[in-house]
This record gives sequence, structure tokens and C-alpha cells, in this order.
Amino acid sequence: MTISVPATSANLGPGFDSLGLAVDLRNVVEFHPSKFFSIAIKGEGANNPRLKGNNLFISIFNEHYERLTEKRQSFKFTFFNQIPMSRGLGSSSAVIVSAISTAHEAAGVRVSKRRILNHALAYESHPDNITPAVMGGFNAATIEKNKVFSQKKHLPDYLKAVVVVPNKPINTLKSRTLLPKSYSKDNAIYNLSHTAVTVAAFFNEDWEMLRLSTQDRFHQKIRMKMMPELFTIQKMAYDSGALMSTLSGSGSTFFSMVYDQDAAALVNRFKQKFPDYEVKCLDFDNNGLVVER
Repeated sequence: MTISVPATSANLGPGFDSLGLAVDLRNVVEFHPSKFFSIAIKGEGANNPRLKGNNLFISIFNEHYERLTEKRQSFKFTFFNQIPMSRGLGSSSAVIVSAISTAHEAAGVRVSKRRILNHALAYESHPDNITPAVMGGFNAATIEKNKVFSQKKHLPDYLKAVVVVPNKPINTLKSRTLLPKSYSKDNAIYNLSHTAVTVAAFFNEDWEMLRLSTQDRFHQKIRMKMMPELFTIQKMAYDSGALMSTLSGSGSTFFSMVYDQDAAALVNRFKQKFPDYEVKCLDFDNNGLVVER
């Protein structure tokens, strides 16, 4: 049995902790009962021995499996990781979602994606990454009474994601400490209105509106100052015709949306300018969490 979860890009400019979308870059878990517990990691994190000794996936899996079955069982897990770790592409959310889903499948308990999503809130208090990880597509999400309420938009094939992944992270917790403890009324209204127009633009497929609507006054520039080259990446993207270009989550990855015919040129520009960074052209993912039995 395999469980796979896509990478995600959250915030999307002004939609702080509420907007996110999924891209077709997946972490896959294969598992089956075994006489002895074992972990094999391939791809991202394969050379990090700490992941085998202090594994978030296993901790969450055991918690849910024991809750569902009231027993312990040994499994062999093989992880095929493609999502860069600690780079703002939702690697932690992918782990959380896949662990909860795997535990339910191992216990023989079928649950809805919405139930998986609500369980994930116990480990990730913001819905911007976990929602597209589960649902796929573009999502606007909010939390009420410890439940996620969201709306999803399917993303068309003629759009591509171009992501620039720097060779160093931006620490999420540290970057949050740099953010203001309060915001002016003007800035709050600015972000509220731009978030609303961004959501409307996605659902109406008015892609040309996104360049204006995804401007932000809450977090993006403050975080980008921790890695000033991100300003150059954003300018290059817009100069090359990107529809939107935003910090992915808290960074350090930078996400741009382009029409498919513009993707190759932008990728080449980024690779020439930033040879030490990883540049990927990705399809958008509309499936989210996938279970293959």
C-alpha cells in the first residue's frame, strides 16, 4: 500500500496562514506489516540519520494507530521523498498528513479527506499548507471550532509553477519572531482586500489580476530581507511575465506562476543567475492526498 502527498506553497502573498496550493512534487510512503520495525528513506533526507531516530511520521503514526486499534504492530516503512526539507514547500505538512492517513489505512479504517485534514490540525495550527496537501488545487481555508473549512479551485494544465529553491533555509520560527505583534488598520485592510481579490481571481481564472492582488504588507518583505537575493528572484520573475511571484510559505523557496509557454525561458534565466540553487518547473496538483491500495 502506498500513500502520497504533494508539496504545497502557502500564503501566496497576502493570504497569511489562509491561502495555499499544491504542486506536483510528492512524498510517497510504502508500508506493510513486518516482524520487525524498520525505516528506509530515499531521496530528500536519506543522508540524515536523525530522521530515523527522531521521526515525526512514526510518532504521529503510532499515536493514531494505537488510538484506532488499541495495540501495537511492527511495520516496514519506505519513504520516497521529493519535497525539499525546511524550504517552505510544506514538507512538514506532507509528513503529518501522510502519517495520519497511513495509520488509518494500516488499521483498516476508511475516513474522508476532511477527517484527515481536521486531525492534522493537532500538529499544524494553520490550514494554509495542510489543506492543499490533503485536497490538492488552490485552497482558501479558515478554522472554526477546531475544524478546517475550505474552498478548493482546480488549477488548469496551461499554468505551471516555477520554484527557486535556495541552498539554505529560512527558519520559520525565527522569521515569525521578526513579524510585528500588531498591524495598522490600513495594512490590515490592504491585506484583507488583496486576499479577497486573489481568491476571486483564482476562482474566476482571471490570472492577469494576480500580479496586483498578491501584493502583501504583513510578512513577505520582512522575511525576504533575511535572504536579499529573493528580491532579485521576484523582479526577474515579473520581468519575464510571471502572473504572480511570492515567497513560498516562510521561505526560502520562491514560487512563481506562469503560462506554460513562458516557463522554460524563466527556468533558464533563474538557472543562469543562481547556479547553486535548485530550479524546478512543476505542474500543479489537483489530487492532494492519494491512497493506492
